[in-house]
Amino acid sequence: MIAISLQSGSNGNCTYVDAGGVRLLFDAGLPGRETRDRLRRHGRDICKVDALIISHDHADHARCAGVLHRMYGIPLYATHGTLEESAPRIGRVTRVRSFDAGETLSVGGLRIETFPTPHDGAESVAFVVTAGRRRLGILTDLGHVFNGLQEVLASLDGVFIESNYDEDLLASGPYPPLLKARIRGPGGHISNEESAAVMRACAGARLRWACLAHLSETNNDPAIALRTHRRVWAKGFPLYVASRHEATGPFEL
Repeated sequence: MIAISLQSGSNGNCTYVDAGGVRLLFDAGLPGRETRDRLRRHGRDICKVDALIISHDHADHARCAGVLHRMYGIPLYATHGTLEESAPRIGRVTRVRSFDAGETLSVGGLRIETFPTPHDGAESVAFVVTAGRRRLGILTDLGHVFNGLQEVLASLDGVFIESNYDEDLLASGPYPPLLKARIRGPGGHISNEESAAVMRACAGARLRWACLAHLSETNNDPAIALRTHRRVWAKGFPLYVASRHEATGPFEL
């Protein structure tokens, strides 16, 4: 299995996974041509992608879903709520597969487990992709550390894990109080400390690497996020940060 974060953050999210000849895109926060070009620079052809799977309706995850679907003929997968909320943004679509949050999808022999998250999107979900004995988690926009997340983490061989904000930077930063409260709240994002704590408690012996994802540009810094995780749990462990501006990877399982 190969995974590439094409971009991660509130300016746009998209993750590419290739396993057993099946090629998937998760989320569509990048323009169509930019998504194509980033894949091409890694020797991948967007026209061979088998499915585009959307986690929730927020613009940084869904705004280019319709464009990718129409430009490159990629079948679109999303929950009923995500499709309904995103309809004006997505526009005309023809090859659509709606699913229930919590449903396990099958694309070309790959299993994609979907897990409802308490993030404040419409039927927001996170994903685990299974190919043979390898399991990859794409776990961002989590809201808070919810029941069941621990068991998912313990089962993974590789993970993109949300590490959105540093508590001190958020507290002292320029965001208005309501937005700060939303980010910290049960439907927002998890912090560096929260991410590191759940990884320390739950990451299993089979885990080969972790990539910190969906870092805030204003309320976080890659060096701070890495330092927090290394202090709490990841000394000497293969740990990376997904860029907000370019592709990161590839990562192998």
